[in-house]
Amino acid sequence: QVQLVESGGGLVQAGGSLRLSCAASGSISRINSMGWYRQAPGKQRELVATIGSAGRTNYKDSVKGRFTISRDSAKNTVVLQMNSLTPEDTAVYYCNANGLLDAGRTFAPFGSWGQGTQVTVSS
Repeated sequence: QVQLVESGGGLVQAGGSLRLSCAASGSISRINSMGWYRQAPGKQRELVATIGSAGRTNYKDSVKGRFTISRDSAKNTVVLQMNSLTPEDTAVYYCNANGLLDAGRTFAPFGSWGQGTQVTVSS
């Protein structure tokens, strides 16, 4: 299986910045995409940003220009740099990765989630 470990959440004032990191470990053959999702109280989990194996990125409209996602494919890590944070960005942020596991004689697809990290932005 693949484990995702997140770090970097916390409390920040509006206008401030936070940097979230996520590291994937396990019998990974290839990671196709990595990304960040978030879930605010009483709301559904939503996509924040993703990055593919070739570096193509996708962002939620409301974070464009403020958040930047990047990955180190050699280390299986992904980082979300969040600037100009607003109270509307308050949520639990989850790392996600999907790709192929090395299952010995074969490869198997995987999709994994991290445990989540709290981001709170005060006004």
